[in-house]
Amino acid sequence: MTSVERQLAVPVDAAEIPALRRRITAVLIAGQILGGLGVATGIALATVLAKQVSGTESLSGLAPTATVTGTAVLSVPLAALMTARGRRPGLVLAYLIGASGAGVVVVAACVGSFPLLLLGMAGFGAASSANLQARFAAADLAEPQRRARAISNVVWATTIGAVLGPNIAAPAGRSVSGLGIPEAAGPFLWAAGVFLLSALLVAVLLRPDPLLTARALAPVEEQSAQARSIRAGFAAVAASPRARLALVTVAVSHTAMVSIMSMTPVDLGHHGASIDLIGLVISGHIAGMYAFSPLMGRLSGIGLAVGLLACAALLAGTAGGSHGQIAAGLFVLGLGWSSGLVSGSALLTDSVPQAARAAAQGVSDLTMNTAAGLGGATAGLVVAQASYGWLNLLAACLLVPLGGLALFTRRRGRSRR
Repeated sequence: MTSVERQLAVPVDAAEIPALRRRITAVLIAGQILGGLGVATGIALATVLAKQVSGTESLSGLAPTATVTGTAVLSVPLAALMTARGRRPGLVLAYLIGASGAGVVVVAACVGSFPLLLLGMAGFGAASSANLQARFAAADLAEPQRRARAISNVVWATTIGAVLGPNIAAPAGRSVSGLGIPEAAGPFLWAAGVFLLSALLVAVLLRPDPLLTARALAPVEEQSAQARSIRAGFAAVAASPRARLALVTVAVSHTAMVSIMSMTPVDLGHHGASIDLIGLVISGHIAGMYAFSPLMGRLSGIGLAVGLLACAALLAGTAGGSHGQIAAGLFVLGLGWSSGLVSGSALLTDSVPQAARAAAQGVSDLTMNTAAGLGGATAGLVVAQASYGWLNLLAACLLVPLGGLALFTRRRGRSRR
């Protein structure tokens, strides 16, 4: 271990590990609730604010795209910081950048600068990166057979913030009307405060650092700094068939989900759905993503993820004007995403050396968010040029190579054994 790590790490007796796991999980869950609340509160009116600032509806979709881009771009440097100094500094910095980004969004709304708004939304995406990285922090000290459950429990905590956030966005907007701040920017001011609270919570209570503690308990040969570089993370993923499968699983699941979900409100609108109904459908989708993640942690499997995502594409893609069928498809889509994220994240953690895990996990988040950003941008073109049904068919086609790779990797592993 480096001299910095020796200063940050706290000696832990093996008998203390179970209690430490529970305490760290509780802190991560609390941080995830706050972080999810901040992200959901701000993002609820992001497109509305972008339309007001830009003056055109055609540019409003760039606001969430900037957020996804920021999440992807920041994932690698944050992973490098966590690799060098532990989870706590990385999570704290991510929330602070998210708070700063939210503040820039408020300033951009006040001065009417659309480029500044996009810059703020990119910084805002750092909070999403922190929420994603928190699931890996839960797995640092988890027993191998319980890593999927540990990840799913932290993912589940996002449900609370994701459900509450959109519901308090309107009151948050009205609360700043007397300050000369546009109402659509109000949720971002509240989100900045929530992110600061999240940073404080993690900085004070996430001790000892789970990653550094796990590293201190690892074999001596896995404690060299060279084995923990970002380059080593890329190399570890490239060298392990199971790690490559995990990376593809997370990327495909996230891309399929974002592509279908982003265009569902448009398709519902074309078939006469009200704004309230669209909100209910998206709420059901979010419930499928997060509320059942503990169950997905117990049932986690790549085959289950492929099956659920394929079923979702079939339901949504053939729904036509059936609002009930498309709602069912979006709910199943959320379940498939949850299964893919949990199983892929657990498999990735299991498949690379302990020293390279933080770096490999950063590579995973970079890949999944980049792929999803491209998928979301392409989805609009597919619907405009073809139809929503074709979009679901193309999303289902992404599952074919994933299923084939899963079968090939499993057979290869069996033949080696």
